[in-house]
Amino acid sequence: MKPGDQIRFLDSTGGGIITRIDNAKKIVHVIDEDGFETPVLLSQVVVVNSAKEKDIPEPKVENKELDLLAKGTQAADDEYETEYGDTPCFQLAFMPQNIRLLQSTPYDAILINDSNYYLLYTISKVIDNKARIVSSGMIEPNMTDTFCKIQKDSLNDWEHLRIQAIPFKQNKDYSPQRVLDVDIKINLVNFFKLHAFTSNEYFDQPAWIINLMENQTKSDNQLQQLTEKYDSDNHRTQPIKPKHRRIPTDEPLEVDLHINQLLDNTSGMSNGELLQYQLDTFHKTMKENLNRKGTKIVFIHGKGEGVLRKNIEDALRRQYKTCRFQDASFQKYGFGATMVTIG
Repeated sequence: MKPGDQIRFLDSTGGGIITRIDNAKKIVHVIDEDGFETPVLLSQVVVVNSAKEKDIPEPKVENKELDLLAKGTQAADDEYETEYGDTPCFQLAFMPQNIRLLQSTPYDAILINDSNYYLLYTISKVIDNKARIVSSGMIEPNMTDTFCKIQKDSLNDWEHLRIQAIPFKQNKDYSPQRVLDVDIKINLVNFFKLHAFTSNEYFDQPAWIINLMENQTKSDNQLQQLTEKYDSDNHRTQPIKPKHRRIPTDEPLEVDLHINQLLDNTSGMSNGELLQYQLDTFHKTMKENLNRKGTKIVFIHGKGEGVLRKNIEDALRRQYKTCRFQDASFQKYGFGATMVTIG
């Protein structure tokens, strides 16, 4: 793929033209026919028309975005922040591409950054006491990075991993955090056990999630036991306290647009009628709150085929131009919700 290529989305309707590619994060930025640019995983697009020598369209930039560019990136960084995110929380996830075929399916290996820090990381496989980097790069706050796809015939190489990372914030003061250095032994049998893959707050699909902070704690405890033998003052470090998430005081209004949440009986209704009922609910909610500037509304539409989401985004661009919208928090809603800020 290259800038200028025309693509379509695999998991939802629509497509556009590639404006730029971020190989480190495995993301392409796609501009649609309305001139809006969207980041999409490389694995979720397919090229339908390869570009020749031609100009690449420029994305539209809202006034707010122009202000952010003028002020630097600090204001943009603030939008990543969550109330609980200053406690480092980094996790490793394995997700089967087809959970019904655990004996043969490949897996997505995903790094989860559930914190307010940028994370500069390396992930290595350790074989015969020799490390080889699988992936390296930087992951933004409160984001996930699918850094590798694992085939069944290469699972044995994933038994021993070394993950090292530096958390930091850009363009602002912050409390320095310890460097992450985790040595993990993977129980390969879990790849074949259905119960190892569980529902979680990050993805719509079951995944096997390993808390890297807990593994860091185990390593720290082992080191502490060794050093205490030679600590004449017998100083003991305090155990890491579990993270307690605080409930934000300005919770957004949530509107679940799943049809089974809106109607008790849908018999006799066509797909088009069901979609129209969901859109009517969306418009009714927007009109009821248009005078409440600053109000945040989360519309839960699910991933599905992306038809409802596409219609909502088109309506926001055309009918509610003063309102801003973005993907809602993936920790709480996965990737199936859109947050609108009334403007």
